[in-house]
Formats: sequence, C-alpha cells, structure tokens
Amino acid sequence: MKISFVERPRRRRLIVEGKLVAPWVAEFATACEKAKVDLHGRELIVDLRNVTAVTPEGESVLLQLIMEKVKFQCGVFMKEVIRQLGRKSQRRQDAPAADSGGGNGV
Repeated sequence: MKISFVERPRRRRLIVEGKLVAPWVAEFATACEKAKVDLHGRELIVDLRNVTAVTPEGESVLLQLIMEKVKFQCGVFMKEVIRQLGRKSQRRQDAPAADSGGGNGV
C-alpha cells in the first residue's frame, strides 16, 4: 500500500493506493491522524480511488472517518464500500446511547 499527502491552500489530500489490509491498516490509521492535525481551516479529503481491497479492519478505520465527517474521493468499488459504511454509521448514530436491555449493545 502507498500513502501520500498533497498539500493545497484550501485542502489536504491523503491519497491511498493498493489494498487496505493488515498490516497496512495501522499505517493508514496513523496517516489519517497525522493528516487531521494542523489543517488550519482546510478540508481533509481521503482519496480512495486506487484502493482495490478492504478488510474488516480497514472498514473499521473508514467507518471512524465517516463518523468524523471526513470527505472521500472514490472510484466505483470504494464508493459502494463507503455507502454501506455510511449506512452502518447512520444506524449507530440512531441507536440509543445506552443499552438498558442487558444485551451486548451490538
């Protein structure tokens, strides 16, 4: 997997290429944290157009980014992955904050 940054006056772009699988998911998460620092009013865009595969661990990081309202640029494959994760994110936000039924909260 290859990760690169493109700095512009109005935005910072994090470009991800290859497969978002272990052990690179941790590297991707670290790069995202670095990218979110010192934006100085710029928007962060995560470019996933050249990502060819995503494991559940990668989806977990993407879901966190969705919940943080990060913007994505995607090709057809990743657009569908992000769409499905967005639905999952919406269900999490709509769920009650505390589980009073004694279940596992999932």
